[in-house]
Amino acid sequence: MSFQDPIADCITRIRNGLMRGKTNVLVPYSKLKHDLVNVLVSEGYLKACKKTDSEDKSMIDIELKYHDEKPVIKEIKRISKPSLRKYSGASDIDSVKGGLGSFIISTNQGLMTDKDAKARNVGGEILCEVF
Repeated sequence: MSFQDPIADCITRIRNGLMRGKTNVLVPYSKLKHDLVNVLVSEGYLKACKKTDSEDKSMIDIELKYHDEKPVIKEIKRISKPSLRKYSGASDIDSVKGGLGSFIISTNQGLMTDKDAKARNVGGEILCEVF
């Protein structure tokens, strides 16, 4: 089965898992999705992730994070889509919810948050917004 937008699928699986109160979510593996989830783990939005190999597919096992039985991620949405890409320079990156959230940006130095991109003075494609 092929997906038109695998990043949106990954984000939707995380969002749906949080809404249902799941502890873990499985996502088909790709390096980009694994890097995206690793950034979310390093920022404290998710507990952990690991690559698992089943019979014929590699999957990413994402452990979701809750605080006082409420999801840590209140909102996660895709910004740049295959039909309409959103790019931003380092000086043009706005803050999310007054600095409470993060943009995940794909740069030539890898995936990073908006704060890291500003600090390194690099721009790129804004993949998603997390709050």
